[in-house]
Amino acid sequence: MASDPDFVDFVCGQMAAAGTITFRKMFGEFAVYLNGKVIGLVCDNQFFLKPTGAGRLLLGVPVEAPPYPGAKPHFLIGEQLDETDLLTRLVRDTARALPEPKPKKPRAPKNVK
Repeated sequence: MASDPDFVDFVCGQMAAAGTITFRKMFGEFAVYLNGKVIGLVCDNQFFLKPTGAGRLLLGVPVEAPPYPGAKPHFLIGEQLDETDLLTRLVRDTARALPEPKPKKPRAPKNVK
């Protein structure tokens, strides 16, 4: 089931104080970014945060689940979505713990026939 864009807006609004939050539709679901770095996914109207040691410290014993079949487990953020201060700190700490994205390779020019 594809996620509802209104739910994605809600999730991003709850963590807006963390920095520049954006999202991008991917395969019917959504990737969530903080300052250009992917920090999580919204799948089936649930928010999945990339697992990090920093996130685990804040959450204690997090619920872990794969966001889609075949994916590695992520932290499933449920009731914590209503705790904006915790969520803000959680996504900031997660983003700091994640590696910088790899630079994109320039696209090859298209051949015109």
